[in-house]
Amino acid sequence: MCDLNEYLERRNSILRFLEEDIGSGDITSSSIVPTNKIVNAVILCNDLNEAVTCGLHDAEVVFELCNCEAHPLMNDGSIVRKGDAVMQIRGDARSVLKAERTALNLIMRMSGIATLTRRFVNLVERYNPKVRIAGTRKTAPGLRYFDKKAIKTGGGYPHRMRLDEMVMIKDNHLAVTDSIEYSIRTARTKLGPAVRIECEVRNTEEAILAAKAGANVIMFDNFIPSEAESGIKAIREFGKFNDIEIELSGGITLNNVIDYVKAQPDLISVGQLTHSPNAVDYSLEIVKSVERQEF
Repeated sequence: MCDLNEYLERRNSILRFLEEDIGSGDITSSSIVPTNKIVNAVILCNDLNEAVTCGLHDAEVVFELCNCEAHPLMNDGSIVRKGDAVMQIRGDARSVLKAERTALNLIMRMSGIATLTRRFVNLVERYNPKVRIAGTRKTAPGLRYFDKKAIKTGGGYPHRMRLDEMVMIKDNHLAVTDSIEYSIRTARTKLGPAVRIECEVRNTEEAILAAKAGANVIMFDNFIPSEAESGIKAIREFGKFNDIEIELSGGITLNNVIDYVKAQPDLISVGQLTHSPNAVDYSLEIVKSVERQEF
């Protein structure tokens, strides 16, 4: 369950999505669909592959904002197969058609992210259940809440939602500061001990510097698996750095993720989860149409 502020933020986002899609009005439906038609509809999965459904409750809000009744038939995170109905809708025909594409777009994208995340999580858990699969900030603008929610639904760790949540010192920060040590120590002095600091490194030597300077998380970015393994081993051998988390990132796919799991990181972040997921195929089908006075 989300709190009231989160719900209102989500609702306002969805309202903007509808406004973007509708513009001044649905001129197709308003010109050819009778005003007295009430329809019953279902949303069906058409995908040939088994998927993780996600975004149903967000789609429910889409229909509610268009004055339709919508009832999810599954919970987010459920396994869905071709032919499964995931939602029932009833309402004015014009309203259902107005909401259709925005609702489907959310379900299709969020289900795609959740499905891909689940595939990574299931694969990694077979080899080392302690390694977490995480998302990144490579999300579609305006969709971060929904993209991150889908990662969580798939069993992943959402990582940073915004820039104000933690310090993450990356290569471009270091290009305009004096050094790794300066950057970490300055951030710690200005922000205090409660703020977590992560630092991206290019080699084992930089990783040691970041650890000594007080980083909470060290990101090995774009390392090949053997380099990552030796770098992590070097950090762990210091002993006093045992509380530091190690994150691997960059070019990690389903085909090579196990090679990185063998390096024994704490976290593997995968930009692919949100920057290029394959949408799950859903459609809305009208199953009954009646005139308003019959209700």
